[in-house]
Amino acid sequence: MLAEAMLACAGAISRMGSIESHNTVSDYHPSEKERQISLHASLLHCAWKENKFNIIDAPGYFDFISESLGALRVSDFALVVVDASSGPQLGTDQVWDYASNCQIPKMIVVNGCDKENIDFNRVLADLRENFGRNVFPMTLPIEEGPGFRRVLDVLRCVEIQYATDRSGAFTETKPEGEWKERVDALHEELIEYVAEADDSLLEKFFDQGNLTEDELRGGVHQAVGEGVFIPLFATAAVPNIGVRRLMDMIAKYGSSPVDRDGIEVEDSKGNAVTVSLGDSDPSCYIWKTISEAHVGELSFCRTYSGSIKSGIELFNPNRDKSEKIGQVFVLQGHQRKLIDQVGPGDIGVMAKLRDTHTGNTLTSPNRRVKLPQVEYPKPNISASLVVTHRGDEEKLAEALSTLHEEDPTFLYRNNLETKELVLSGQGELHLEVIKNRLKNRFSVAIDLIQPRVAFRETIRAPAESKYRHKKQSGGAGQFAEVWMRIKPGERDSGIEFKDSLVGQNVDRVFVPSVEKGINAAVTEGILAGYHVTDLAIDFYDGKMHPVDSKDIAFQIAGKEAFRQAFKSAKPCLLEPIMQLEIRVPEAYLGDVMGDISSIRGRIQGVDVDGKYQVVQAQAPEMELYRYATKLRSITGGSGVHTEVFDHYEYLPPEVEAKVIQAAANP
Repeated sequence: MLAEAMLACAGAISRMGSIESHNTVSDYHPSEKERQISLHASLLHCAWKENKFNIIDAPGYFDFISESLGALRVSDFALVVVDASSGPQLGTDQVWDYASNCQIPKMIVVNGCDKENIDFNRVLADLRENFGRNVFPMTLPIEEGPGFRRVLDVLRCVEIQYATDRSGAFTETKPEGEWKERVDALHEELIEYVAEADDSLLEKFFDQGNLTEDELRGGVHQAVGEGVFIPLFATAAVPNIGVRRLMDMIAKYGSSPVDRDGIEVEDSKGNAVTVSLGDSDPSCYIWKTISEAHVGELSFCRTYSGSIKSGIELFNPNRDKSEKIGQVFVLQGHQRKLIDQVGPGDIGVMAKLRDTHTGNTLTSPNRRVKLPQVEYPKPNISASLVVTHRGDEEKLAEALSTLHEEDPTFLYRNNLETKELVLSGQGELHLEVIKNRLKNRFSVAIDLIQPRVAFRETIRAPAESKYRHKKQSGGAGQFAEVWMRIKPGERDSGIEFKDSLVGQNVDRVFVPSVEKGINAAVTEGILAGYHVTDLAIDFYDGKMHPVDSKDIAFQIAGKEAFRQAFKSAKPCLLEPIMQLEIRVPEAYLGDVMGDISSIRGRIQGVDVDGKYQVVQAQAPEMELYRYATKLRSITGGSGVHTEVFDHYEYLPPEVEAKVIQAAANP
């Protein structure tokens, strides 16, 4: 709604839409209208005070963090929007950290100051606790809550009263009483911040007793860019209160491509070079791709040098291929407007690129440089995909490829051990949205179920066997006898096969046949249908027939000899253990640690990172299905985690018995 109000103030739209009416410019996808939250980063633009604003409205929900990461990667500063009712949330912290990693300045907007039960001072205190004492209110609400329409402007030392017709128009008056005292005190504090960036302003302030907005302009711009203080603004987007003044501040003090000119990149030889806006050779970064009906694939680009024009040929160093540029657009939500070029520092969209995807660089063939890519978080939830209708497999493969190009945090893979297609994402809602996109966009209906755990089978003791395979069926017969010893191996050693044959009992030509039979048994599993691992096999003797012994006979004998030996060697199951890193506020630490213990997990240590406790732990994969959802429930939505495979270890006997029984009775 803040973006909607900004477009309305600038005259880019004639009237404001609403979330409830499903007609805002940025939330135009059917799934966004249905859920009434942003799922995609939408590209918007408007003109204000002789400046062009490129506004990327990015989702705040953590499941769709890839959209925010791509947007932050190409933005000149982050406008972090905080709900006046709830204050900073997990998503606020995540975006803040990513913006800091991108080394871009930040401003904060506390939006919704017209809602019930608003306590602006509490929200300000929470923000300062989260992000530092240098979070500074440039505007404050006067009488927040229903009917809110007045704002105290610290920079101008004025009280601003906004119209009630949602036009954003306002009048200024001098504050009186306690509001005058407060704005004067804050104005002096602002000057102290600005003086850190420009010493001459402090001297002028002491001489004059005050500074005008024009006198402060350069110092404020520099102080914001250097992060000396973080400007905070109070708004109510739905009635369009405080938004015009926010846009004034952005136009005068926000960072632009000029402020962030000169980005260090890597050339074709791996050397560090600098790309600047004034360079004639074009270079741009593809920060997002989408596939739109009737248009095809659209590639969102940010130019760092030169201009991107229709008809030119660029080079993609990530894929070592050339690209002929077709149509170039600027977007206003889903509305496209054909343009001649995307100039240096600007953001635009290119249609139907052949071999270029999210995270790629396009550059002049004369200057092959590679812009730094976004690092996306690993998925933290997985589900097995089952196609509802037979015959949709071919459509499914194409659809999954398209969705992954649009959203790099969504992954899919064929698990060869469990013979399942597994989808992985950033949360349960993320996977649910992927499921809906498959159905609505590609007409592929699927179900998502709990994936099978890739247990492994192994042994605890040595054993041996002798197996004779003999078959007579009227014609040529089959004969093979295999003598075998097996013993436990080191963890992660896999299968070690050797032969120690002596004499002429078995021709060496049949050794590969025996190994092939063993490999078949290893793949199929013996105890519960899982891969066999971590043992050593010695084919030490056997017998053959001069006529009936052949490859297939020794394959069968090798497989059955191995199965017999395995069953006699105290067979058991191994389970995958995952390494967890869990970030939670201290208030939830005890609950989280208790839950880890309840799922057979082990706490390895706890570190402190700002206001978060970072728990290092290990837990069995079979206990972690939908753990991301469970963690959010335990922590009131404030906990996040990552999990990666670490090692295999013995499954407890009581759990093993249940797994084996389930395998026998699927």
